[in-house]
Amino acid sequence: MSVLDIDQFAAAVPEGSVIAGLDLGTKTIGLAVSDLGQRFATPRSVIRRVKFTIDAGVLRKALDADRVAAIVIGLPLNMDGSSGPRAQATRAFIRNYGPLDQRPVLFWDERLSTVAAERGLLEADVSRKKRAERIDSAAAAFILQGALDRLALLR
Repeated sequence: MSVLDIDQFAAAVPEGSVIAGLDLGTKTIGLAVSDLGQRFATPRSVIRRVKFTIDAGVLRKALDADRVAAIVIGLPLNMDGSSGPRAQATRAFIRNYGPLDQRPVLFWDERLSTVAAERGLLEADVSRKKRAERIDSAAAAFILQGALDRLALLR
């Protein structure tokens, strides 16, 4: 697995392939996938975290099931743009996951993605219980959609 910048990622990911978006949390991994046209992000089920080896296996199985060619993962930077403990944990996850999966990875600034996802679910009048179940995948879709929009501009 190689971590690429946006220009390298655009060149490495073939058009007509599926891209996954991940929102890595301490208890869950939110997952979303693009359509083949790489225009729309759709939330998938949340992966409950247990321990790294199990999480990595479940994640890889989910990515294989959707025939994912590349991964966009939210990088939780601080509001001033600096890296805090959550950003370091995300980088460590990818560093450990890298030897298990050869798909290219793009880190994507996820500041306020959960807030935007929460607003979207509130506007859709989703109940509090269902919001709690869906928020991480909705955030993953928000992260992925931002990357897809940027890729469309680059192409």
